[in-house]
Amino acid sequence: MQKVLIALLSLFVAVLPIAADSEKEADRVQESGVVMKEILNIPDDIPKDLLDRAECVIVLPSVKKLAIGIGGSYGRGVMTCRTGVHFTGPWSAPALYALEGGNIGFQLGGQATDFVLLVMNPRGAGSLMGSKVKLGADAAAAAGPKGRTATGATDVVMRAEILSYSRSRGLFAGVSLEGSTLRPDNRANEKLYGRKLSAREIVRQGKAGAPASAGELLSLLNTHSPKNRSEPKSLK
Repeated sequence: MQKVLIALLSLFVAVLPIAADSEKEADRVQESGVVMKEILNIPDDIPKDLLDRAECVIVLPSVKKLAIGIGGSYGRGVMTCRTGVHFTGPWSAPALYALEGGNIGFQLGGQATDFVLLVMNPRGAGSLMGSKVKLGADAAAAAGPKGRTATGATDVVMRAEILSYSRSRGLFAGVSLEGSTLRPDNRANEKLYGRKLSAREIVRQGKAGAPASAGELLSLLNTHSPKNRSEPKSLK
């Protein structure tokens, strides 16, 4: 009997850190939904026509400046994409992502900042499914315009594969993240879903169901932008 109790206790001790890690990643997903909700409630927020033309959305809550290195920063968040071969279905289960870079720190001014990135075409989405992507080099990136429509957006913005926004100290603005890198957070994805899954398998191949922590984020996106309004030829 004593051996059985010892075995059960050992199993509990081994499983506890895994459960704690899973809960931490679920908190990150849930926080991303809160950030998206707050940003969509800002009067001068992300233009609706740009959100409707986005294939994927990346939300990175509370990106912080690191103590090591001048301007070094690190943030973790999630990416969800429209499902379907041509990105025309509901929003997918989220894959966890990490943002790293030197330029971010100068823009943050030492403050925690929320970022929302819109991935504007299949090529941009595809580039993010592999390994590390450098914004501005591997994927064209630009500061996103604000307001209800993007009518006044420049040609540079309209050609960008990724549009980026930030919120810090209550201020919301388009922000350049060129020189920063985005990568799938594979270890975090394994902790969240309980098995090894690539970002592509999660958001494009539907090999994982959305966790409960993603409920608010996906509900918001499916309500505010249920249909992809990109030009059909751009989705092929």
